[in-house]
Order: sequence, then C-alpha cells, then structure tokens
Amino acid sequence: MMTNLFSVFDPSAIFNLSLNWLSTFLGLLMIPSIYWLMPSRYNIVWNSILLTLHKEFKTLLGPSGHNGSTFIFISLFSLILFNNFMGLFPYIFTSTSHLTLTLSLALPLWLCFMLYGWINHTQHMFAHLVPQGTPAVLMPFMVCIETISNIIRPGTLAVRLTANMIAGHLLLTLLGNTGPSMSYLLVTFLLTAQIALLVLESAVAMIQSYVFAVLSTLYSSEVN
Repeated sequence: MMTNLFSVFDPSAIFNLSLNWLSTFLGLLMIPSIYWLMPSRYNIVWNSILLTLHKEFKTLLGPSGHNGSTFIFISLFSLILFNNFMGLFPYIFTSTSHLTLTLSLALPLWLCFMLYGWINHTQHMFAHLVPQGTPAVLMPFMVCIETISNIIRPGTLAVRLTANMIAGHLLLTLLGNTGPSMSYLLVTFLLTAQIALLVLESAVAMIQSYVFAVLSTLYSSEVN
C-alpha cells in the first residue's frame, strides 16, 4: 500500500520516460511571453509582486546588498512557485516534492555563501559563531552548535519544501482513493474536503516558495 501511495511521486509513474523532469523548465516557455504581449491585468499583478519582493529582499540584504542581488532570489522564488503550482494539476510531475531538485537549489547557494563569507569576511564569520553576551564557559559549546546549525541549513531548506509538498499530495491521493467505496452523500463531502484541501495546497505552494527565498536571502545577508 505504501509503495502504491508514494508511486505518485515517481518520475516514471506517468509516462515511463525521464522527460517529465522537463516540466520544471516549462516556465521558460510561458513566463517570457508577458514581455512579448501587451500588458494585461495579470502582467500588472505579477510585476507588482516582483517589485514588492525586490523591495523586501533589498531590505533583508541590508546596506551591503545591491539591486542585482535581489534578482537571484526573485528568480528562485518564481521557479519554486511555478513548479509548486504545476504539481497541483492532474498528471503533471511534481518536481519540488523530490530532494533531487530542492537540494540542488539549496546546496549550491549555501556553499557559495559560505565560501564568500569565509574568504572575504573571515573575522566576521568567526565572530558569528559566538553570539554576543555568551559566557566564556559556554563559548566552545556555542561554536559547535552554531557550526552544526550552519552545516544543516541546506538540508533543512530542502527537506522543508519537499515535506510540505509531499504532505498535501499524499492527503489528496488518500482522499481520492477512498472515493469509489463511498456512498453518494460521503462522496459529496469528500469532494468538498478535496476542494478545500486544494485551496490550502495553493496557499502552501506560495508560502513555501516565499519561505525558501526569504531564508536564502537571510543566509546571504549573514555573510556580509
């Protein structure tokens, strides 16, 4: 039962081809079209969202950041948001439910931040290992705790996004599998629950992409 349940996240469960990973890059075909067509209400809303994110990421980066730095995190937000929403449609592979993708996004970013910080701001990185006001007796323990906390950051970023995407899809799959064995009244209640859960998953798709981008921005601001 568990194998059948988790098989919905298998890349070969739909087409028996590895081409379903290409759904991750469908945004490259759709998103640029907003620059080719006349402005519409959707373009205006999307541009206002990007402008709001730019201002917020600029604030999080602080005086050390510049305008170009926010584009990296805005692009990251857009990529994750698009793939989260794509996974809500039937028969579309959910790439963000796999650690293969999420860890590929989190690990290179974290590694670049760490290399940049330790090479260019070594004293600041050492000072960051010991919080201000820590007693001298606890300093060795705080160094170990902060070091472990820094090392597991890419893993927590990747697992957080993956777990949240898997949880909602599993609930939708479980509710869908119990439908044929229910009466008409229970099926009506089940459809209502699935619609409510789908709305909740849409909110989770936006929130998790925002959390991933914001945490990446905070990790970047700590090395400056």
